[in-house]
Amino acid sequence: MNKKINFKTYLLKAGIVSFVLLTIFIFICNYEYRVYTNNFNNKIDQIVTKILEKYPNVTENEIILILNNDESNSELFEKYGIDLDTQSILIENDNYYNCFILLKVIFFVVIIFFFLFFFFMYNRRKNKSIESITKYLEQINRKNYDLNIDSNSEGQLSILKNEIYKTTVMLKEVANNSKIDKLNLKKSLEDISHQLKTPLTSILIMLDDLIDDENMDVELRNDFLKNIKREIMNINFLVQEILKLSKFESNTIKFIKKDTKVIEIIKSSMDNVLLLCDLKNIEIIVENSNSSKIKCDYKWEVEAITNILKNCIEYSENGQKIIITCQENNIYFMIKIKSFGKIIDKKDLPHIFERFYQGKNSNSDGIGIGLALSKAIINEDNGTIDVFSNKKETTFIIKYYRI
Repeated sequence: MNKKINFKTYLLKAGIVSFVLLTIFIFICNYEYRVYTNNFNNKIDQIVTKILEKYPNVTENEIILILNNDESNSELFEKYGIDLDTQSILIENDNYYNCFILLKVIFFVVIIFFFLFFFFMYNRRKNKSIESITKYLEQINRKNYDLNIDSNSEGQLSILKNEIYKTTVMLKEVANNSKIDKLNLKKSLEDISHQLKTPLTSILIMLDDLIDDENMDVELRNDFLKNIKREIMNINFLVQEILKLSKFESNTIKFIKKDTKVIEIIKSSMDNVLLLCDLKNIEIIVENSNSSKIKCDYKWEVEAITNILKNCIEYSENGQKIIITCQENNIYFMIKIKSFGKIIDKKDLPHIFERFYQGKNSNSDGIGIGLALSKAIINEDNGTIDVFSNKKETTFIIKYYRI
C-alpha cells in the first residue's frame, strides 16, 4: 500500500514538472514563431507598398493571389546565390534563428543543471538519512533504545525510519520484559527453593536418624517413614502445581473451550473436595443453581473451582458451611463462594492471588500456589476473580464474561 502511494506521489510530481517545462518550451516556440511572422510580414508589407507605389494598376487581389500561391520561382533567387530550400531570404530571420537556438540551448542547460542539482541534493539528503539510520542501528546494537527517529514525512526512507522506530520500541519492550522475566524467574526460584528447603531438610534429618540408629523402635521408625512419605508427597504436589502454573505463564496449554453447564463444574469440584469436607464436617450449599452455560475448558475450570474450595475448607472451622451462589445477566455469569472461617487480613488481600504468597493467617501446610493457578485459569476463560473479607466472612467472586 505504501509503495502504491509513493509511486502515485512521484508520478504526480513528475507530471507537474513535465507540464511546467513543456509549457515554457511551447511559450518559447510560440514567441519564436511570432517574431519570425512579424518580421516576415513587415518585409512583405514594405514590398507590397513599394509595388503599389510603382505599379498603381496592380490590384490588391492580384497581390493576395501571388502571396497565397504555392508555386515558387527559385531561378530568380539563384541568380543572387540564394537557395530557397536551405537558406532564408531574410537575413534578419537568420539572426533571430541563431538567437532562439542559443535560448533553447540555455533553457535545456538550465533544465539539466536543475535536475543535476536536484539529484545531488536528493542523494545528499538520502545519504545523510542513511548515515543517521546506520548510526541509530549502531546504538541499538549497543543496547541503547532511548533514541527517537520517528518521522512524519513521506518517502521510502521516512517509512524505513518509522519502521525502525517501531522495531526499536518493540525491542525496548522485549528488553524490559526480559529484565522483568529474569527478576520473576529469580524470585520464583527463590520461592521454590524456600518451599522445597523445609521438606527436604526434614527428610534428610529423619533419614539420618534412621541410618544412624539401627535399633530404633519399630513404631518410631514407621512414624519417620510415614513423615518422609508425606513430605515427598508434598514435594510432588508442589512440583505438579508449579508445572501447571508455568504452562499457563508460557502459553503452552491449549484450552478446549466448549459450552459447559456451570452446575456440572461446581458438582465436579465439590466431588474433588468431598473427603476434606468429611474430615472437617463442612457442608457445601449451592444456591440459585440453573442450567446456564459458559464457554470454557471444563477440565481446567474444575481445577480452578476445586482450588478455591480447598482454600475455603482449609480456613474454615469444623462444622461450618460454605455457600455457593450463582447469578447471571446479559454481560456475565457470576459465582460467589462464601466461607465463614479465618478472615484474610486487609494487607494480604491485594496479594492473595500471587504465587507462593503466604498471608498473616495462612495455613502452615499450604504452599500458596492454588489461588494463583485458579486466577490464571479463570482469566484464560475470559473471566475475573476477586476476593473480599470482613470480620464475618470471606467471599470469592468469579465472573465469566459473555462478550
